[in-house]
Amino acid sequence: MSDDEASLDFSTVIASTVHDMKNSLGLLMQAYTEALANLPADASETREHGIVEYESLRLNGMLVQMLGLYKLQVHQLPLRPTWMEVDDFLEAQLARHDNILRARHISGTYTLDDPGMMGFFDPELVGSVVSNVINNSIRYAKSAIHLHASMDEEQLVLSISDDGAGYPQVMIDKQSEYVLGIDMSTGSTGLGLYFGERIARLHQRNGAKGHIQLSNDCALGGGEFRIWLP
Repeated sequence: MSDDEASLDFSTVIASTVHDMKNSLGLLMQAYTEALANLPADASETREHGIVEYESLRLNGMLVQMLGLYKLQVHQLPLRPTWMEVDDFLEAQLARHDNILRARHISGTYTLDDPGMMGFFDPELVGSVVSNVINNSIRYAKSAIHLHASMDEEQLVLSISDDGAGYPQVMIDKQSEYVLGIDMSTGSTGLGLYFGERIARLHQRNGAKGHIQLSNDCALGGGEFRIWLP
């Protein structure tokens, strides 16, 4: 066997390592949460605890995205759409960030155009996209984050908005490119947007493909992320 045949593909090594890191982070956060539960409320709802939870969710989100993009590249990312009550889905997304929102004194709310609205999508994949956007919104919001669900013809539209300064104009102008380039001035790699677009496009029905869009015209005055799901 040659050296080339014996060597492992580097992307496979990275994916395996990322998977192990994600599992280790999960165990670490489980232990942290259990320890936090034994503290009195005034000691558990501090700024420091909020930072730990925020950065842990942010790191977990990046690991999920890296694994997802690897699986997309090797055609191993399964799409498991199911009928979901959108009300329950949005409530669960905010609940994941409840401690961080309270620690940062940010109001997290959601509304639906139709209280009984149903959606047909992969809750895990779409949930990872929505969770990442919420986490980013927490970073820039002043006091409020809002989730909204509506219908655009036969497509479900999920929107996440905040009352921050909004997206940089360059992101709005070039959002269709989703270039994976590192911007040293912002620390952004574009990974989240690229991942969100790929997950959205996996959802297809009757010739329509999902997509995402950024804007700064939301009611809260900050940035708004929208994802269309056929």
